[in-house]
Amino acid sequence: MKSLSQLTESEVLALAIANEEEDSRIYQTFAEKLRAAFPASARVFDEMAEEERSHRSTLYDAYRSRFGEHLPPIRREDVRGFMKRRSVWLMDNLGLERMRKEAEVMELQAANFYDKAAAQAQDLGVRELFVHLAEVERDHGNRAAESEDRNLTVPARQREDEASRRIFILQYIQPGLVGLMDGSVSTLAPLFAAAFATRENWPTFLVGLAAAIGAGISMGFAEALSDDGKLSGRGSPLIRGFVCGLMTTVGGIFHTIPYLVPQTVPNAFSIATTIAAVIVIIELSVISWVRARYMDTPLLRAAFQVVIGGILVFLAGILIGSA
Repeated sequence: MKSLSQLTESEVLALAIANEEEDSRIYQTFAEKLRAAFPASARVFDEMAEEERSHRSTLYDAYRSRFGEHLPPIRREDVRGFMKRRSVWLMDNLGLERMRKEAEVMELQAANFYDKAAAQAQDLGVRELFVHLAEVERDHGNRAAESEDRNLTVPARQREDEASRRIFILQYIQPGLVGLMDGSVSTLAPLFAAAFATRENWPTFLVGLAAAIGAGISMGFAEALSDDGKLSGRGSPLIRGFVCGLMTTVGGIFHTIPYLVPQTVPNAFSIATTIAAVIVIIELSVISWVRARYMDTPLLRAAFQVVIGGILVFLAGILIGSA
């Protein structure tokens, strides 16, 4: 591998051409990923991609005027310490804000490259071109802001904000809520059945732990395999499965932890069961709030529905354990 300072002027120009071409493709990829849900932001990246293509054409004209048509096959990987583009653009669920931050990093890296290229350029015209491009890349933040002002009108921003909220709910809130409800409610019956059947804390804790982890694994796989997200827009099945499985385990583990109270403590079973019941009430309240906050369900209705379900499962566990 060579360092940038060891490259010939033709190689530096060829590297700059390849860099602009790759950046334009990345911006165009961002635009295509955003076009369905965020059309105004997609147009911003369309304009950025077009500008990178114009830079590429300008650089290629400069190259042809000095070195002819043939471009040396130099790649980023051939230059020691040269900027590398992260492969985040390959991600199916790369968010809008992440794209914007990635674009900022790309422009800063490009400006730094042109500064170094200008410092070692022998041809005055090429040096001036590199200096100009460095200034343009640094000014891209202002240009992007101007493009956003043109494309992201108030109604467009409102539509995109609503689309972001909808995507966030579909990808994270909905699977997380399903998992939390399942973990908090479905594990109540085996936990309290074991508690009232044995009236011992450690066996009850083991049953609750097994129920929480088992439910988490089951719900995680069920969520991940139920929908690949391509048609529904619900995002990566792996992310949804992980969120659902994690929240299921969390929902089941919290009211299990009190049964770690040592049996040697006076009234250990009563203390653990009382704490577990209080935690269950807190869990059901959180679920009700999340449903009201994100699922547009009136708070009283959400609380009534969740609490009734929780009480029924809770009573079922006690009755079975006391039989």
